[in-house]
Amino acid sequence: MRALKNRSLQSKIFIYGALFVTAISLLIGASFYFTMSNSIEQQIGNRALNIAETTASRPDVIAGFEETNPSAVLQPIAENVRRLSGAEYVVIGNKEGIRYAHPVTKRIGQKMVGDDNERALINGESYISEATGTLGPALRGKTPVKNAQGEIVGVISVGFLKDDISHTFFEYVDSIVTIVLIAIILGIIGSSILARSIKKVLFNLEPTEIAHLFTERNTLIESVREGIIMVNQNGEISMMNPAAYDTLSLPEGVSLIGRHIEEVLPNTLLPQVLQSGEKQFDRQMEIRGKKAIVNRIPIMIGNDIVGAVSSFRLQSDFDQISTELSQVKQYTEALRAQTHEYQNFLYTISGLIQLNSLDEALHLIHDETQEHQSLIQFVTRRLQDPYLGGLVIGLFNRARELKVQFILDEDSNLKNLPKHLEKSLFVSIIGNLVMNAFEAVEHLTESDRVVRLFILDNGQEILLEVEDSGDGLRSDLHEHIFKSRVSTKSGPDRGYGLMKVSENIRDLNGVASIENGDLGGALFVISIPKGGYST
Repeated sequence: MRALKNRSLQSKIFIYGALFVTAISLLIGASFYFTMSNSIEQQIGNRALNIAETTASRPDVIAGFEETNPSAVLQPIAENVRRLSGAEYVVIGNKEGIRYAHPVTKRIGQKMVGDDNERALINGESYISEATGTLGPALRGKTPVKNAQGEIVGVISVGFLKDDISHTFFEYVDSIVTIVLIAIILGIIGSSILARSIKKVLFNLEPTEIAHLFTERNTLIESVREGIIMVNQNGEISMMNPAAYDTLSLPEGVSLIGRHIEEVLPNTLLPQVLQSGEKQFDRQMEIRGKKAIVNRIPIMIGNDIVGAVSSFRLQSDFDQISTELSQVKQYTEALRAQTHEYQNFLYTISGLIQLNSLDEALHLIHDETQEHQSLIQFVTRRLQDPYLGGLVIGLFNRARELKVQFILDEDSNLKNLPKHLEKSLFVSIIGNLVMNAFEAVEHLTESDRVVRLFILDNGQEILLEVEDSGDGLRSDLHEHIFKSRVSTKSGPDRGYGLMKVSENIRDLNGVASIENGDLGGALFVISIPKGGYST
């Protein structure tokens, strides 16, 4: 049994199928043999009884019992009946069971054996019995002989030996065995074909491999952040992952399996995919009032479409990615500004050296180095965290390129951000707010472009303030400015930055407020508790 467990699926199907067919064939063959043997035995018994009744009703047999020597009349009649009927023996006896006729003449006049004559001689019954006579075990038909007055005067026994009946049975055994063997061979061939067919349908995979693939498939589908809905060829939902339930705003306890896809999503195009087999990628769709990007692919087996699968994700998720890319672009711009500034500085030094104005070149280098060192020292003294310090220095360089007066408030003070607070979130918040402030003042004259940044760790919380000298925000926008895609600027791809700022503040369990600043523009105040994230 252990060896069978280690066999392949195809071998198991073949072996089990062959054994099953063999067992069924043997059972049918045995049942057929016993049924046929019982039927033959019943037919021979009825035949013996019919011969006995026919012989007992013959007038010459009845008249023979009236003769002085009944044996002389009855013996030839009995032998003639035996030869014509093919019976083993035909015995005629009187009312006392004394034989008048017998195949063995020397046994005439002796008492009949078997002890089964009472029913015929006493009760007058005709019946079939099995008994062992002088010639051996036999199947016998017995009937009484009655005279003209209806009195029982004797008994006739017609018998067929059991050995002869068995020989008759064995004549059919060869045919039964042949049929059984043919059935077994056909069953083995069929099992082999079935095993190969099932193996082919299962893509030559073993049950353990199928189980592993099924587990991996479920794990993969559940781990994907995109919503996935699969339908069968009738358009009925056969699978949905948790992300699909979230996108449809459905509780996990609600099951949509078995429902038609158009009942759940009336504007879906999956039925069209089932009809045409055409793949659809990156199609826009509105799902319960939410904009989504949808992919639809038919499920094919050969050339037949057996279903379709749809994967979708909300447009807002792509917007968040766009925001993060925008932040990376901001950081790149800050680095580019710094590089551009230093390239101009190097070009100036190179020109002074070529003009042999070495004193001016040294003076310029000294001033630039002193200014840069002063900036670095000031930033590092106020902001000892390298992440924030590097960001602020990059923003200073970007402000210089934009001709914006960027001020780090002298009261700013932050040693290090707590380890449990994600630093990238602070970088994102400050970077987005400051870059927005730069854009808010870019339309002003160069002397009026001012942006102030304040960062303070007071022990309980971290305070961030970003103020600009722009036109400020209307009071009716204060409540909505942090919501998705709300922006005071014109043009495409706006409103993502503040939406990301709001999300980061929420992740840090912080709060934000908007006021009118002393510089005349907007003042963003952010408070981040040092206790940690919200639960």
